[in-house]
Amino acid sequence: MSAQLNRIVEVPVDGRQSQTALAVARGTARLLISLGFCCVSELPLTSGRRADLVALGRDGEIWIVEIKSSIADFRADQKWADYRMHCDRLFFATTTEVPCEIFPPDTGLIVADAFGAEFVCEAPEHKLHAATRRSMMLSIARAASLRLQSLIDPAGPYGSEL
Repeated sequence: MSAQLNRIVEVPVDGRQSQTALAVARGTARLLISLGFCCVSELPLTSGRRADLVALGRDGEIWIVEIKSSIADFRADQKWADYRMHCDRLFFATTTEVPCEIFPPDTGLIVADAFGAEFVCEAPEHKLHAATRRSMMLSIARAASLRLQSLIDPAGPYGSEL
């Protein structure tokens, strides 16, 4: 049994993300973790959308990071505006190959690769309502907890909760 507990488990990829997007998400998460945030990827939101990365700070601040791997990816997907109602700050994260000028000036911007990331510009703050913050914090906690439990018990009854 101890051999099973000590093995490294890879979280399955759901197949929607390109290798570039996965690399950007990984580097961005590393940056956010270095700043004291914890991150949950692909978090379902009450609006029916799914946020690429949601970061929770030690003080309860919530950031959403929308990953864009190319100009075409940015142009094809304009749902990011809906994310504002679920976070204190909204960022885009992309690669060095994507021109920064295409991103809206009222969002933050992160440039990343698989190994790290840096801020190009900070996102303006727009504080969440207390009830929305509580709802988001519960969603983050439940998703993180269920994902950890699914690593311990891959055959468990998790359904669409993950």
